This record gives sequence, C-alpha cells and structure tokens, in this order.
Amino acid sequence: MSVDRALRLALVTIAIAGLAAGIVAHLAGRDSFADLCWTLATVPVVAALAVAIVRDFMAGRLGVDAIALVSMTAALALGQPLAGAVVALMYSGGNVLEEIAVARAEHNLRSLVDRAPRIAHRRLDDRIEDVAVGDIVVGDRLLVPSGEIVSVDGVITSDAATVDESALTGEPIPAAKDKGAAVFSGALNAGEAFEMTASSIAGESTYAGIVRLVTAAQTAKAPFVRLADRYALAFLPFTLAVAFLAWLISGDLVRSLAVLVAATPCPLILAAPVAFIAGVAQAARRGILVKGGGPLEALARAHTVLFDKTGTLTVGGARLLSVEVAPGESADEVLMLGASLEQASHHVLAGAVVQAAAERGLALKMPDQVRESVGAGIHGVVDGRHVSAGARELILANKQAPEWVVRATRRASWRSALTVFVAVEGRPIGALLLADELRPDAPHAIRMLRAAGVARIVMVTGDRVAGAQAIGAALDLDAVLADRVPSDKVDAVRAEQRLNPTVMVGDGINDAPALASADVGIALGARGASAASEAADVVILADRLDRVGDAIVIAQRAHRIAVESIVVGMGLSALAMAAATAGWLAPVPAAIVQEVIDVAVILNALRALNPAHRRVQRTIPASVGRDMHDDHVALIRDLDRLRAVADALDDVAPEAAKALIVEANAIVQDQVVTHERGDEGSVYPRLAKVLMDGHGLSAMSRAHREIAHLARLLARAVEDLPSEKLDRYFVHDAQRVIEAIEALVRIHTAQEEDIYEAVVAHAS
Repeated sequence: MSVDRALRLALVTIAIAGLAAGIVAHLAGRDSFADLCWTLATVPVVAALAVAIVRDFMAGRLGVDAIALVSMTAALALGQPLAGAVVALMYSGGNVLEEIAVARAEHNLRSLVDRAPRIAHRRLDDRIEDVAVGDIVVGDRLLVPSGEIVSVDGVITSDAATVDESALTGEPIPAAKDKGAAVFSGALNAGEAFEMTASSIAGESTYAGIVRLVTAAQTAKAPFVRLADRYALAFLPFTLAVAFLAWLISGDLVRSLAVLVAATPCPLILAAPVAFIAGVAQAARRGILVKGGGPLEALARAHTVLFDKTGTLTVGGARLLSVEVAPGESADEVLMLGASLEQASHHVLAGAVVQAAAERGLALKMPDQVRESVGAGIHGVVDGRHVSAGARELILANKQAPEWVVRATRRASWRSALTVFVAVEGRPIGALLLADELRPDAPHAIRMLRAAGVARIVMVTGDRVAGAQAIGAALDLDAVLADRVPSDKVDAVRAEQRLNPTVMVGDGINDAPALASADVGIALGARGASAASEAADVVILADRLDRVGDAIVIAQRAHRIAVESIVVGMGLSALAMAAATAGWLAPVPAAIVQEVIDVAVILNALRALNPAHRRVQRTIPASVGRDMHDDHVALIRDLDRLRAVADALDDVAPEAAKALIVEANAIVQDQVVTHERGDEGSVYPRLAKVLMDGHGLSAMSRAHREIAHLARLLARAVEDLPSEKLDRYFVHDAQRVIEAIEALVRIHTAQEEDIYEAVVAHAS
C-alpha cells in the first residue's frame, strides 16, 4: 500500500472516529469533550489538506479543496467544531472513494502479462528443449505447437503455417502464411505445429510493445479536472471578497466568519460526486460498469467516438454469408455435407460451418474415415460418399476451375470472405463463403450516438481496407482507418483528442493501448476480453453495443444534474452570504442555513439515480421479437435459393430454364408474398402501437406494394411460358425480375430488423 493511500485511509478513519465519539459525548452531556473530539477529527484533515494545497499550488493547480480548507479552519476559529468535523469527513471520505475508483490502474496490465508466453520450445540439433522466453536470442530455431502463442517475433521456416492474429490486428479470420513469412509474438498457432527462426528477443517483440503502449498511455493521460474545481476557481475569490466586504462594512470579524460559514463548500464538495456516483449506479442497472465518477463525468463531454471493428461493430468471428453451388446442386445439400464433415475438424472455421447448418435446421451425419490437414482441408466419408472440404487448392488441385468456381471466388473477394469448397467423390459441388458480419444492433447503436450529440464517429481497425470500408459504408461512419496496428490506434486516438474529447470503444487485446489513451475507454466485456476491460474506464457487461449510447446519455444527465446542483447550491449560498454580510445571519444560524442548503443539493443530485423522465416508449416482448427474427431467417433461405436460380439462368438449357423460373415463382408466391402479407396484416399494426412516428412504417408498406408488383410480373411471366423453346430474351426478363425481388426483399428485411431491434424489449 502506498504512503498516500495509507494517509487517506488514516484521515477518514480519524474523521469518522472523532465525529462519532463527539456525538456520543454530546448525547451524554459532555459538550466540552464533544468539542474536543470534533476538533481532533478536523485538525489532521486540515493539516494534510494544507500540505496538499501548497503542493498543488506549486504545480499550478487550485480547486475546491482550497474552499474546504478555509471552511474547516473558519469553523474551528468560530467555535463550530462539529461543522468542521462534518466537512472533514466529507472531504476525506471523498478522497478515499476517488482512490478506490482509480486503484485499478495498478492492475491494468495483469491480463496482458498473464497471457504472455513464458516458455518457448527451442530446437537444438535433434532435440527440443524448453527455455524461458527471456533466454531466446536472435537466430534461435523455435517450435510452436498447435494452440500455443508465439513467444517472439520471427520468420517461418516450415512449409506453411496458419496463425490467428486477432489479438494483434483484430482480423478475425486466421491467416495462412508461407515459408519465409513474418510471424509476430502474441499470435496464436491455429494450425499444425510449425518451426520459426527468432528475429527479435522477447523484450523487443510485438507483444511486449503492446504492454509498453498501455503503460505509456496510462502514464501520459492528463489528470482529470473535476467539475467542482472549475466552479471553485470562481467561487473561492468571490467568497473571500464577500467576507472582506462584510468586515469593511461592519468592522466585525465575526460577521466575516459568518460569511465563510455560509459559504462552506458542501454544494461543491458533494453535488458533483453524488450526482456522478448516482449516475454510476444507474449505469450499473443497464449492465454498464463505470469505474468511478471521473470517467462518467468525462464521458458526458464526448464529442468523438472511435470504434474498433472486429468484435465491436461486427460479431467478431466467421459467419456463413452464402452458399455458392455448382449447376444442378442444392445449397442445403452442400452445407449439410460440409458441416457433417467439419464436425470432426479442429479448424477455427469448422464451428461456424456447423453452426450455420444448425441454424438452417439441417440434419447432419457423422463422418467416418476422417483425415485432416490442419489449415488446408479435411477428407472423410459422409453417408457413404467421399467428401472433402477446404481450400480451393486442395479441392481443385491442378484442375481447371469451372465458371461457377471463378464466380464464387470473385464474390468472396468482393466481400472479403474466406471460401471453403466442398467436393463429393472428387467433384466440386459448392463453396461456403464465410466472413465477419455486422452486429445486428450496430445501426441502432450508431443512431443512438448521433441522437446523444456525438458529432464524429470513426472506425479504426487492424483489418483490411476492403472489409473495413464495407462496414463503414453500411453504418455511414464519418471516417474509416484500416490496417492499423495497436500503436497506430493510439496515434489515431491522440489525433482526435487534440481536437475534441474522445471515446474509444473496443474489445480485444490490440485495443488496450488505445482504450488507455482515450479520454474514456469503453470495453465490450461480455465475451471475457479481460485485457481490454482492465485498460478501459467503462465496461459494457451486456453483449449489446447500444449500451455505449446508454452510457453517454446517463453521463450527460448526471452532468446536467451535477451542474444544476452546484449552480443552485452556490446561488443559495450566495444569498446566505449576502444575509450574513448584512448582519441578518450570525455564525451559528448561518451554519444551520448552510446545512439545509447541503441537504437540498444532495437530494437534487440523487435524482441521477433514476432514469430520465421522458415519454415512455412501449416495447414488443422479446419472445415476439425472436419469432419475427426467426421468420426472417427462414425467408433469407428462400432468398438464397432465388439468388441461386438467377445465377443458374445465366446459361442453361430451355427446359431447365423453364423449370427454374417456375420454381422461383413458387418460392415468391408461397413464401415471399405470404410473408410480406403477414407483416402488413399483423406485424405492422403491432409496430404502429409502439413506434412514436408512424411515417417510417408507411415507407415500409410502400416496399410491400413494390414487392407485390414484382411478384405479379413474375407470375405473368410463368403464365406466358411458351410451350416451345424459350428465347434468351424471355429468360433474361424473368431473370431480372427474380433478381429485383431478391435484392428488394433483402434490403427490406434488413430495414425491418433495424426496426425490431429498436422496439423489442431487451433485458438490462
């Protein structure tokens, strides 16, 4: 325990003991002893405060503490030791609470240090020895087993390796690296064991650099200027001037002391801390852990918010985007076979494939005779058929790629997706496109921030430019900064800080330095991102991004209440000081009046415990929201099939084209139109009851009418199908209508999901 912390604890203990002993003595009729106890409770606090004020003054700082010193000294001089003891307790207790709030700084690096590898496996001729990471020298040959963290920066000497660098860059998809490629400390080996040559020692490696960045950021962060201190700069000279005026008018020093008692700064000492601590409690009810009133006060001034991408604006892992199929194949069949085989895989993408199959309700088969090349692919027997799943090179070998494979690869490139090809008996039948995707609540969260007055929203990520820009465009962000390593994120935060108060939101180890650098760092901690949570000032305990907006709104309200309490308290104190100056209040009555003001100020500040009084927005039960979402999931599967039909119409025989157009029409009439009619007839009337503005639903209903119109066009096309051979113009016309329906329904469904997200009741 530091000397300063021990002193603060000793002072508050003395203040509590002296105040309590004095009250007991007063009740026992021992008034002289009571005054002595209260004096002894006050004097140590006065002495310690005087030393601190001199030290702060030498550093160019002066705040509310100076008024506290004058008030306690004046109370003792006036023979009002009880008032002095109360102020002493308030001051020393506030310091202890502040100390508790900032004590976390000593533990910020624990998670980072705990994660750092301590043992490495060094190759010496024909044997492997375990050595301390600190003993590694440049040029050592190291073995990195599967699932271990790379200990130092180096160069891969094996033929290939698959590493997960998400802790360093935020990129959620493991990277395949060839021989000679660089690999960095802190990365996770997501494939088979590989060998590398150390290119740096542990203290100069990438991971050690991240730890140093966090330390430097916390050390360099400017001390927070309390709200009360800013008001104290004006109130302190005003108080002294009025006291001097009272002495000039009356020539009575007691009248000046009455002014000082009336000016006892409890509104300044108590109002802001009480309001912000009440705001902290209110935030906790929403699943938002704020580490003290200081961060909440800083959060209220937020002008710019920087977001990490992976795991923050996105779900933070691979998700199935689409299934590309060979002509004549079924998307569900491709996914079922791929997922059945991936059940036996240890690859990081296997879980995403299996989960996608489960969400579609596909019945998986247990694979036999499984052989896996970690990082490349997997082979096995599923339902009596030899199935392979993996990279394009594994599935196609040296064969010429069919046109559908070229198209799938191109689409994957456009969407920054990873492709898992599936083959049966050596013949490619489809490809699974997987990538990180936008969090469902991200659009709503961004709208909340805009509504709260955040003027600038920026994404800063270690991910590639294409993927980052796609997310930035979807959310209409003000700027997108991609390919940023942790030190670049710190630079981005500092650049924004030079202009306006800045908040950083992230969830990973690579975000920790930026979180520590920002005016306020907010970590999404629901998924156990301990390093980010330790470095952050605010931790969102619920897995919901919109809690960031809630935190800012709560902070702004607490700040507003704190300012109201301070201004009203200072105004009432000024009136009491005026009365004391005129001689209408003696010191003792002035102390009583000041206590009444203090109680009023505290009660007003406690309003921050409660949510703001506003028009209550009715919500839809979460169970109903889940049903709506499940309906959309089923509809998306139908839209995937429509897309596959449209793709197949590019080059098919006339009879096959006729069958595909008929199939597409059946999907549109039986599934799409039925779904949209159900929305219009039952869902939208329910939404209209809870939405504050019904104009948006009118626009959504307009989309229903357009979908119905396109559905009628497709139905007419089916009615007009010629009995003879289809000409290519007919096929192209039908294809355009099918593509228009598929695209319109997708965007319409996404818009409805945003509406559901806004009105469905979520647990705090």
